[in-house]
Amino acid sequence: MRGRPTKRIELDAAQISELERLTRLKRRSRDVAFRAQIILRCHQGLYDSAIARELVTTNYTVGVWRKRFLARGIEGLLDEPRVGAPRQIGDDRIEEVVTKTLESTPKGATHWSTRQMAKKLHLSQSTISRIWRAFGLKPHRSETFVLSKDPQLVEKVRDIVGLYLSPPANALVLCVDEKSQIQALSRSQPILPLRPGSIERRTPDYFRHGVTTLFAALDIATGKVIGRCFPKHRIREFRAFLELLDQSVPPDLDIHIVLDNYATHKSAPIHRWLLKHPRYHLHFTPTHASWINQIERWFALLTQRQIKRGSHNNVASLIHAIEDFIQMHNTEPKPMRWQKTSDEILAAITRFASQTLQAHA
Repeated sequence: MRGRPTKRIELDAAQISELERLTRLKRRSRDVAFRAQIILRCHQGLYDSAIARELVTTNYTVGVWRKRFLARGIEGLLDEPRVGAPRQIGDDRIEEVVTKTLESTPKGATHWSTRQMAKKLHLSQSTISRIWRAFGLKPHRSETFVLSKDPQLVEKVRDIVGLYLSPPANALVLCVDEKSQIQALSRSQPILPLRPGSIERRTPDYFRHGVTTLFAALDIATGKVIGRCFPKHRIREFRAFLELLDQSVPPDLDIHIVLDNYATHKSAPIHRWLLKHPRYHLHFTPTHASWINQIERWFALLTQRQIKRGSHNNVASLIHAIEDFIQMHNTEPKPMRWQKTSDEILAAITRFASQTLQAHA
């Protein structure tokens, strides 16, 4: 080989390991991964021309990164920080935007928009957007919340979370609830189906064809669901659903049922039924705490995937669609993973309650 001799690169085991890690970086760091491949081939004793042919690049590029590595090591393969234009908006102006967003509202409105704030403070709309994104401010959004006033909140949370994290031996834990007033709706005009470049479209008005109520039980161990639709959600329907559960679960297991405080669940006929079936144990959730009942998450999936966008001309069609969803769900059930302990949940409730009190102090 003629020309100027290249300086050989010798790597130790730690450097080789680090360079191999860099070659596996994701797409955003592919430039660094490419440079690491060059250095590894230099370590093998290949000439720049051979490396350039193998990696489909130029001799000049290989030489640049060989020299950079010899001078600065692995740090030399990383991109240097780029110098941008100096910031034109000072900290005082940013503080003014944040303070005004948090502590005031525009005249004639309940919350600020980027255009209103930009006009008020004589800044651009994009500047307001960047400041809001940087500080996580979203005035256009709001959520609802209800703090439970149940005097047995702590005891009930510990009881139910204990069932989720450490189910009792020789027992089945079921999350039970009813989804009432599910409407059979049909659109006033035909639905326009999904097409390339066009989403599914439907009219906002509809016809009502009746309602049904779904009683369902979720097995937290397997993720399977037992469900049946009834015309109403009275005591007799809940008792009939308990009979269905009794026929569907193994007879030699204790049954622990997590359910809410609906009056039907605590009625005298249900109490008498439980006395005749001593293997059943009820665990009531705290008031205004439906989030702790896992069946509510499954109801959300049912609504999202089957009910919300469905169109049914009668109740029978709606019930058939719900039964199909349950059947398909049970072919490949997946249990929900409950991760938070009762102490973590109660600590989060305490923090939220304290913040609420401070905001209105």
